[in-house]
Amino acid sequence: MIPKSLKIQLFKGLLDSNASEHGARMTAMHKATDNAKEMKRTLTIGYNKARQAAITNEILEIVGVAEALNA
Repeated sequence: MIPKSLKIQLFKGLLDSNASEHGARMTAMHKATDNAKEMKRTLTIGYNKARQAAITNEILEIVGVAEALNA
């Protein structure tokens, strides 16, 4: 009876270890996904700000040239 109980406890320990590792991997992948989404959001905002600044500069150049031609 004792050897069977020890085998069951050892098997349960192995199963718990495997489940724990699987849970840790899932958590790590979830965190990596969240970090990638945040990085994408940050990069998108930076890209949009740079694009907006370029458009604003072009408009200012056009207005400047138009004013120079009218003067």
